[in-house]
Amino acid sequence: MTKVFLKKKIQNRVLQGHPWVFGNEVAQIDGAVNAGDIVDVFTHQGFFVGRGYINPQSQILVRILTRDKNETVDAAFFHRRLQKAWAYRQKLGYVENCRLIFGEADEMPALIIDKFNDYFVLQTLALGMDRWKGAIVDALNSIFKPKGIYERNDVPVRELEGLSQQKGFLSEPFDTNIIINENGLKFHVDIVNGQKTGYFLDQQDNRRAIQHIAKGADVLEAFCYTGTFSCHAGYYGAKSVLGLDISEHAVNTARRNAQLNNLDHICQFQAVNAFDVLKQWTREEKQFDVVILDPPAFTKSRENIQKAITGYKEINLRGMKLLKPGGFLVTASCTNLVPPSMFLEIIDMAAKDAKKKLRQVTFQTQAQDHPILWNIENTTYLKFLIVEVS
Repeated sequence: MTKVFLKKKIQNRVLQGHPWVFGNEVAQIDGAVNAGDIVDVFTHQGFFVGRGYINPQSQILVRILTRDKNETVDAAFFHRRLQKAWAYRQKLGYVENCRLIFGEADEMPALIIDKFNDYFVLQTLALGMDRWKGAIVDALNSIFKPKGIYERNDVPVRELEGLSQQKGFLSEPFDTNIIINENGLKFHVDIVNGQKTGYFLDQQDNRRAIQHIAKGADVLEAFCYTGTFSCHAGYYGAKSVLGLDISEHAVNTARRNAQLNNLDHICQFQAVNAFDVLKQWTREEKQFDVVILDPPAFTKSRENIQKAITGYKEINLRGMKLLKPGGFLVTASCTNLVPPSMFLEIIDMAAKDAKKKLRQVTFQTQAQDHPILWNIENTTYLKFLIVEVS
């Protein structure tokens, strides 16, 4: 097997458990380097570090799959990893809908699998993982006997690995518009055309957090996508709910979700640019009891981080100004490059500019089926905050 030796001075991050080995961290390679192959990683002194897949085309040269030198990476390996991840979710009570595999946090770098009841959606985001797609599908069939499996590999990050973007069935074709249950409500999931894998499971715990503040409230949700927070607000007793999203398709799904839960008399939706509307309504001094902001990621690259910070500050400042005294701001960020401390700082800056006082109600991350590893920063990506604004 090909051997990859780390440089002495910068090997600690990998030794401390991070599964990524960057090209500039490697001192030498003994053996052939074939993209997608399994290789062994060693310290500069020759001590075994781990076994993973290599791709010279990627900035991340090796992604480590196992630290056990006696563990072979084969079809049985992926079956074991899936069983382990499923047992973990079951212990936490995620049996119907969950993120079954959350990449690095489940020792399966560059693999995402979402379980929607009896249907599975997967993404293989690196060449080395894509090679094992057949074994992963076999394992899913063996463990779950699913009604359907679909791949949503229509993501640009695959191109950095020399892979094409694609999507399609990995099982017999099935109706990809399904309905799931969440927190006592029902939601449409469009596996083929929805964002990411078709639905944002990472907020399923956080949606419950608005239960008490929504009661009897006039609620505004900007960037509502398919209206999941809006429907929860209606379900929890809101007086009125207005959801805004730029996507006509998303808004139509939001309306269908409201109808599905008999909330269409409470939840209304408009296809508009939320940025513009927040600005306009601030000038018009419109007022709500609760404002919910759950925008898509504002940047995927470090070069644009300042733009993202400006964007978050802008929408949160507007959101605060639209609140009645003592109203609640519910705000989130899924931008990986904005760590929790920076996000809280942005909210604080927005409050100072808006001349508002904040009282924190709760600060949470993603749902527990998206586990966090403390030594891998990108596993903590979602920030969810509720504050009272006065």
